[in-house]
Amino acid sequence: MKKVLTLTALGTILVASNAMAAGFHLREQSAAAQGNAFAGATAGAENASYAYYNAAGLTRHKGTQINMGATYISPRAEAENVKNQDGGREADINNIVHAAWVPNGTISHQVDDKLTVGMSLNVPYGMITKYDEQWAGSDHGVTSKVMSTTVTPMAAYKLTDKLSVGAGLQMQYVKARLTSTAPGTSYKTALQGDTFDVGYQLSALYELDKDTRFGINYRSEINHKLKGEIESSVPVVAGPMHAMLNQDISARLDTPALLSVGAYHQINDKWAVMAEYQRVFWSSFENLDIVGDKYNQPNGLISRTKENWRDTNFFAVGASYQIDDQWKLRLGLAKDEGAARKSQRTPRIPDSDRTWYSAGLTYEYNDKLTFDFAYTYIQAKDAAMDTALTGNGGRHVAADYKNSVKLWGLSLNYKF
Repeated sequence: MKKVLTLTALGTILVASNAMAAGFHLREQSAAAQGNAFAGATAGAENASYAYYNAAGLTRHKGTQINMGATYISPRAEAENVKNQDGGREADINNIVHAAWVPNGTISHQVDDKLTVGMSLNVPYGMITKYDEQWAGSDHGVTSKVMSTTVTPMAAYKLTDKLSVGAGLQMQYVKARLTSTAPGTSYKTALQGDTFDVGYQLSALYELDKDTRFGINYRSEINHKLKGEIESSVPVVAGPMHAMLNQDISARLDTPALLSVGAYHQINDKWAVMAEYQRVFWSSFENLDIVGDKYNQPNGLISRTKENWRDTNFFAVGASYQIDDQWKLRLGLAKDEGAARKSQRTPRIPDSDRTWYSAGLTYEYNDKLTFDFAYTYIQAKDAAMDTALTGNGGRHVAADYKNSVKLWGLSLNYKF
């Protein structure tokens, strides 16, 4: 029964795994950048939405600008060859991960020729997964709902004609709810919690000339401590088990730091090319400790789940073609490494390497108003999952996951 709590808590933050990017990071914060598979996102600075990837790029925007957008994320995750505790075959499971809209927005204001300030609203983590309550791995997780919101006030300063620097304060709220069922019983366990914590962003943009620029951006690790409660239908007569599964709890989680570098080059009036590299420091995610206020005193430790995630790399290349005065075509290709190896995969996190194929269109309605549209297809490598390899206990379940994602992005940018 103890593993019901351990693995439910583990999934609290890690549920968005195979939906968009390695681990549980959502890159979808700009429809324009998505059209190029986020190639050159750190150097592009084509509209205000690029500030999420490089705050220093705000110095390229005159006056006051606002960008509002959203991405519709339609993932497909299927579990095949499902084997239960006794090694018997179970039915395949379809549509584990649910679709969702992810909004984003940025506003910037040029104070003078040197200083520009802004603020962005983003959803960097979030997803919904759901299995049947009686599936073979129900003690590892049934329903998972995660939502996050990040508000980042930022400022950019033009040090020279070529070099700009920027900084931002990541103010992040995370809320989660998880459910699971106990092996061989009808007992249900639900865990929910939330937290508000702060990190930072540091950026620089170097413009070699009017056609070529390079960017670098660092988003810090954020030390989260979720606080909430766990509730279970385990009866009171169960004594200590009831107390353990019905109390206030807290859990620490360090989300990873991200380092990105990008390049953008305008070849001629028609063509531009770009590239991007990002390192995500998932190795900072070592342990997930669940602490209660009543059980296992004095330290209150209920469970500890050890992780062994690896740092991951993201590579992207892209090109844009100016069709005419109003329309621009965008294309992009990216490779994204999975953070969890086979020995770390769980039913909540069937993570694996993936390939991005993106295309987009920019439509300039007039000098003030521009629209961006993007489509991405993400094909993930098949991911074998076997809970006997994780060392986290619970009923043994194994499956082969086939995952893919379709993304539709749209936004508008208005210059006042």
